[in-house]
Amino acid sequence: MRLTFVGADHEVTGSCHFLEAAGKNILVDYGMEQGQDTFVNKPLPVHPSKIDMVFLTHAHIDHSGYLPTLVINGFSGNVYTTEATADLCDIMLRDSAGIQEFEAEWRTRKAKRQGKAAYEPLYTTEDAEALVKRIVPCPYGKILDIAPGIKARFTDVGHLLGSAAVELWAQEDGREVKLAFSGDIGNTNQPLLKDPECVEQADYVIMESTYGDRSHGERPDYVKAFSEVIQRTFDRGGNVVVPSFAVGRTQEMLYFIRQIKEEGLIKGHDGFEVYVDSPLAIRATGIFNEHTKECFDEEATELLAKGINPIQFPGLRLAVTSDESKAINFDKKPKVIISASGMCEAGRIKHHLKHNLWRQESTILFVGYQAVGTLGRKLIEGADTVKIFNEEINVAAEICQLAGVSGHADREGLIAWASGFKQAPKRCFIVHGDDSVVDGFAALVSEKLGWKTMAPYSGTVYDLLADKAEVITEGEPIVKKSSEGGTASNAAAKKASSDAHKRLLGNANRLLALAEKSGRMSNKDLAAFADQIAALIGKWED
Repeated sequence: MRLTFVGADHEVTGSCHFLEAAGKNILVDYGMEQGQDTFVNKPLPVHPSKIDMVFLTHAHIDHSGYLPTLVINGFSGNVYTTEATADLCDIMLRDSAGIQEFEAEWRTRKAKRQGKAAYEPLYTTEDAEALVKRIVPCPYGKILDIAPGIKARFTDVGHLLGSAAVELWAQEDGREVKLAFSGDIGNTNQPLLKDPECVEQADYVIMESTYGDRSHGERPDYVKAFSEVIQRTFDRGGNVVVPSFAVGRTQEMLYFIRQIKEEGLIKGHDGFEVYVDSPLAIRATGIFNEHTKECFDEEATELLAKGINPIQFPGLRLAVTSDESKAINFDKKPKVIISASGMCEAGRIKHHLKHNLWRQESTILFVGYQAVGTLGRKLIEGADTVKIFNEEINVAAEICQLAGVSGHADREGLIAWASGFKQAPKRCFIVHGDDSVVDGFAALVSEKLGWKTMAPYSGTVYDLLADKAEVITEGEPIVKKSSEGGTASNAAAKKASSDAHKRLLGNANRLLALAEKSGRMSNKDLAAFADQIAALIGKWED
């Protein structure tokens, strides 16, 4: 029984863990890396067609974004996750596929002008849809028999609608081992979602540490702070542009603005309009409204009981089409514009930044984490100019942050979650934190709780039955390409082969996996199957 660390090890994004247990190959999360990529991730220990099942902690792309590539490469198992996460993945993975296709098309046009080969998307909308069909929605709090020797339970950790810690029980060689994967642990006292629930027992804990080196401090008055930003910006005649994650943070901002409007906190700008300019955010808001019973906290539930939708209000405008999006910046009235992506790396927010960054009257208000290397991080760190759509834009707008707004638990919150265990695990693995954070947080957990801890790099393998590391790796830093200034990573290497070739190899592996499982077929069906394969091979050999 082995646990292999693949992604989000000494890094914040790209979460992925591989578990060999009860004769099964299991993944917990398979996320994209976003922002600055520090270390090379080791490849999956087995081919994707050999993965039997996946457990997904939540829908954020840095935890789910690579899942469609499994299908491309022959994965035929199920993805188990909560009901709300299943619904969010349905829209988020399709949206991610659309971005892949758009960027591939844009890069291909540029490459052709330079006489270079075409780019292929990492995956297509069709691939995302195929993955979504393999998702099995699961309720919170119920122990589920997944396969012989494998049981699972999802526990709400309050980070995102549907987010969960995944508890896995695995039986092998007459012994049972329990693992608890924290996923991303939520902040407390946030709008809409419940506070994180604790897990009481596990032999091994795999725990995130995004904010393991800092405290959010005393909870600020979000409504007051947001109101002050809106008031002074509107008084200048500018727009408040809010780069916001489409799922989670956008809905929280709507919650605050509903209260601001209800209490009449903005003077002299009655009936001001708020635009949500993100088709994904609009669809996600609908899903939030469908999962109020199992996910909303007491305060939001009380509003609903009074007939008040906590994320809707007069003056809310939804921009779905590109024409509706473009029209926003031709309207000269001061307004709030909430748009994705939250780190300003893609999507419609870049258009709004292009129209507002150079205006002294406007404000760019950041309400979430900005990874190193992203456009959002550059703006927060005081860049005088930034490049958007290959155009240098002067930064004259006010740049500010709404302090304390975070979907992640801080250092104290993480320790509080870990303190919920009734006894110390055999080992706690610290993951999902910057290289400068994980070792320090591992030491803090040891100091505060007396636990044995480890902050593994990608490729580390731990024998769970023997309770010892089988392979310990060191981080392999990303090496810059001298010619193009890009990064050489396993992701870049994967893109070297064409999408069509990857599909061919994936389906070949899928066919092999099916053949290996065909023992229950009748001799007649087996013979027909073999003849069909032979005929297909013969067609292409000729």
